[in-house]
Amino acid sequence: MKLKLRQRITRMKSFRKKPLQQSSLCRKHYCLLLWLSLSLYLFFPPSSLLRPTPSLDKTTLSLKPAFRSSALVERSPRSKLPSVRVYVYDLPSSYNRDWLSDPRCGSHLFAAEVAIHEALLTSGFRTTSPDEADFFFVPVYVSCNFSTVNGFPSLAHARPLIASSIAEIKTKYPFWNRTDGRDHMFVASHDYGACFHAMEDVAIADGIPEFLRRSILLQTFGVTSPHVCQEAEHVLIPPYIPPEFLRSPPPETARRDIFVFFRGKMEVHPKNISGRFYSKKVRTEIWNRYSNDRRFYLRRKRYDGYRSEISRSVFCLCPLGWAPWSPRLVESVALGCVPVIIADGIRLLAVDFVNGAGEGRREAGSSP
Repeated sequence: MKLKLRQRITRMKSFRKKPLQQSSLCRKHYCLLLWLSLSLYLFFPPSSLLRPTPSLDKTTLSLKPAFRSSALVERSPRSKLPSVRVYVYDLPSSYNRDWLSDPRCGSHLFAAEVAIHEALLTSGFRTTSPDEADFFFVPVYVSCNFSTVNGFPSLAHARPLIASSIAEIKTKYPFWNRTDGRDHMFVASHDYGACFHAMEDVAIADGIPEFLRRSILLQTFGVTSPHVCQEAEHVLIPPYIPPEFLRSPPPETARRDIFVFFRGKMEVHPKNISGRFYSKKVRTEIWNRYSNDRRFYLRRKRYDGYRSEISRSVFCLCPLGWAPWSPRLVESVALGCVPVIIADGIRLLAVDFVNGAGEGRREAGSSP
């Protein structure tokens, strides 16, 4: 089957919402953790901005939650949230704080591991008494070892670093051995979660390391079909977006003079080290078919002010990269642009838990 881009664009004009039924099956701790991750990472009440938030490192700007919605907070007050307590391990700084010496650590694509840690440290869910904890959070930053070749995070050290952190807590605390790590949480905000590789075939071959298979993973990767990289208990979290997105013009006042927008890597020929087409050639097809279409505002070069372009757009393309998920989905929603997701089988955040979270149109197909 071919990617039906033309049909997708035609159907943008008649965009309609279709409610999805709420899932009736949900394990207790899965639901609790979903609410926990969402409330901490996404839905802090705006009043929390008035209180100073201590940073993990004085030389680093304090990270705020990636996205806030006062409307959702009003519908889901804290008093109605599950009573769950989380103990945050105080690991040696070599596992987390030391990495913040590179400012990119707290602001790049995978920075959810930093944002969630900082949010937990000041959260009402946190307990300083491990004996009363329901869950244990292990703060390890594995995405801050940036390659000197391309500037992207290198994950080669992820497995040994996490294995070392587990050995550390097993030596100093009794809680891991009590459940074999089943009530311990880790953030895996990478392309293919705890498989720790950007190439899907390599990620599948490597799989999730044995020492994480019984723990709970907070990950951005999720697909609707069975996949090796989601074969551990996990909670789907949104990709990190920087707080600057909230400083853009409010979506309701923005002038929408761009019909379809996309800015990002669109290869004409594969130029990466793998020799493969990025995004399974989807982005190449978008460029080849629509770069001369006046309805499409397509740009291949980086631009720091691209959030202003999203604010001006009606539809924002969210094609897959190496993995199906993309921060563009969250960026688009935050700035009032309708996201057009081009990634087969992607699992959307909270679709089984929140009414309306999966509203939209789905069209089956496969990448060219």
